[in-house]
Amino acid sequence: MEPRDDTAPTPSQAALAEIVEEYEGKTRRLAGHWGLLVAALLVLMSLYHLYAGQATFVRQVHLVRFLIFTLVLTFLLYPGTRRSLQRQTPTWWDVALALASIVSLGYVLWDFERFIYRSYIPTTPDLVLGTATILLVLEATRRAVGNALLLVVCGFLAYAFVGQVLPEPWAHRGYDLQRVVGQLYITLEGIFGVPLEVAATFIILFTIYGAILDASGAGKFFVDLALALTGHRRTGPGQAVTVASFLLGGPSGSGVATTVTVGAITYPMLRRAGYDRESAGGLLSAGGIGAVISPPILGAAAFIIAEILRISYLQVLIMVSIPTVLYYFSILLMIEFDARRMALRRVEIAAGNARELALRYWYLLSSLVLIPIFMIVGFTAIKAVFWASVVAVATSLLRRETALVTARRAAADERGLLAADGGLRVDGVVVRPAGLLKALEDGSRQVLNVGVTCAAAGIVVGVVNLTGLGLKLSDVIIAYAGGQLLPTLVFAAIALWVLGLALPITATYIIAAVIVAPALTKLGVSELAAHLFIFYYAILSEVSPPVGLAPLAAAALTGGRPFRTMMMAWKYTLPAFVVPFMFTTHPSGLGLLLQAPWPTVAQVTAIALLGLVAAASAVTGWLVRQCTVVERAILAVAALFLLYPAGLQDVPAIAAIVAVAIFQWYTRTGMVSPHAGEPGGTGVAGR
Repeated sequence: MEPRDDTAPTPSQAALAEIVEEYEGKTRRLAGHWGLLVAALLVLMSLYHLYAGQATFVRQVHLVRFLIFTLVLTFLLYPGTRRSLQRQTPTWWDVALALASIVSLGYVLWDFERFIYRSYIPTTPDLVLGTATILLVLEATRRAVGNALLLVVCGFLAYAFVGQVLPEPWAHRGYDLQRVVGQLYITLEGIFGVPLEVAATFIILFTIYGAILDASGAGKFFVDLALALTGHRRTGPGQAVTVASFLLGGPSGSGVATTVTVGAITYPMLRRAGYDRESAGGLLSAGGIGAVISPPILGAAAFIIAEILRISYLQVLIMVSIPTVLYYFSILLMIEFDARRMALRRVEIAAGNARELALRYWYLLSSLVLIPIFMIVGFTAIKAVFWASVVAVATSLLRRETALVTARRAAADERGLLAADGGLRVDGVVVRPAGLLKALEDGSRQVLNVGVTCAAAGIVVGVVNLTGLGLKLSDVIIAYAGGQLLPTLVFAAIALWVLGLALPITATYIIAAVIVAPALTKLGVSELAAHLFIFYYAILSEVSPPVGLAPLAAAALTGGRPFRTMMMAWKYTLPAFVVPFMFTTHPSGLGLLLQAPWPTVAQVTAIALLGLVAAASAVTGWLVRQCTVVERAILAVAALFLLYPAGLQDVPAIAAIVAVAIFQWYTRTGMVSPHAGEPGGTGVAGR
């Protein structure tokens, strides 16, 4: 083993936060009274939504309250200009926009009983305040999400007004301000539609839960456990990245944050093992984005899938279980092939004993089991995550180093409600809930850009429903594809990639769900498969060139070239993303979603595993030994044939893969690795 290399300093928490904010949106660090006010509002927002998860509210009233919190805090935290980013207090126009949000949305609550019946004949105050609300959502979108989504939303808004002057098939009757405002501001088909409802009910509770786990030290435990489990092999650093990303990414909910957090700890090991900067960044990105598709939490779009399809969140978790296994199988396979191709070195990984870590901090693993167990016994997803949060807070008290609330006996001379260290004095005991308050604050802070994205996406959905654009576009897609399913899927994947270049995952999914999904279902794809196809390709856009956020963040951490890091990330994730084609191109492919008889499930899963082996071998150039050009071509063609799980036609592809493997086995000693004399060299074909 190589001696441990400690020459590269681990980035500070502040530096890591800076990298994450660079790609997910920068916020101000408010100080003084404004800092206290915003912290109090964030905590209040979390407490209200925890309460709302157990109480009964009129749906629209709850959504209006959520949007008030979201817009007010967005305007106070997200700067309107680069120059104002460094300010420790909001500007006067930030405060004015926050107050305008309270007025325009508070009006809905003040006149609610009559307000909801005026969607077709809005009054003048409805028009004024409705227009103001739409403009406020657009400005919040610009600040928290970026100009790309702002331009997309503005384009859809313009389409609602000018439909009568457009050529076929895009033409529609055109709508005036009264009708558009009524649709977007008063009904439940615009801003207050399904996307915002999901953000206000499911997503915020899961971000609070993730923040509670993070505050209790679960992130460090997950990484330490991953290192302890995988650190004894030459592929240990790469496997540790993958396992740690899976464990950490669910509660985190962010591919970028997971990439940076895991990378800060594991990149030095990847470098010592022999990974170059770009390959290490690509692997970190693949692990980070994989967390967004992994049960038990998934990404925000998964909650919207459940709501649109009117199925339980548990059903979504069940359906994605095999694709998740296939995704991580593919990455681990690529790591194994790369270890041989690149002649990676075994490195010393300083990690504790996995059994001792698990016995010491077993309660921090609750995120992997509690939520599914609660839903299996009959809880809704909302109640499941609420009680999982309660359990996480309670179990954090089992050890002092993870406790979110600490207590000590008050000194004899301490008087009053507040102690000198900021704790609350109660009956001679000083209680410090600092960790819990920080978790509640972070939980609300993390949902702000998602809430704004969902409100903006609601405008898009409202316009699409009003104008019938979704059906028009689905007909156009099918016509360009000649009415054939496979070309339609390819066009859909390209459209999602293009959308994902500019939009976050949630917005990409929502827009594609109303435009692309109808085209797929018209060609016989089940609704479940169509929406999951969109879900996976919306996520793939996060690692795709030229603007994949997770690889950009990884490149900032490793110092690698951004574009090459994106290509490496694509290399690690691409074989796994052939799976959506498998469950959409043929009815038996639904077995991968556990929507078929068990013999079919077993058959298509086995075919998928073999197809991923072939795809990974073609991409890395390694199977038993280094592949020749001809062998890579055969494996690539065989992998493509296995995308269509149709029985007899799979037989030649399977035979070709087996033949290449057997041939390589018998000729493996004929190719000597150029690294055979180096430490860690394999003696077999290398680079």
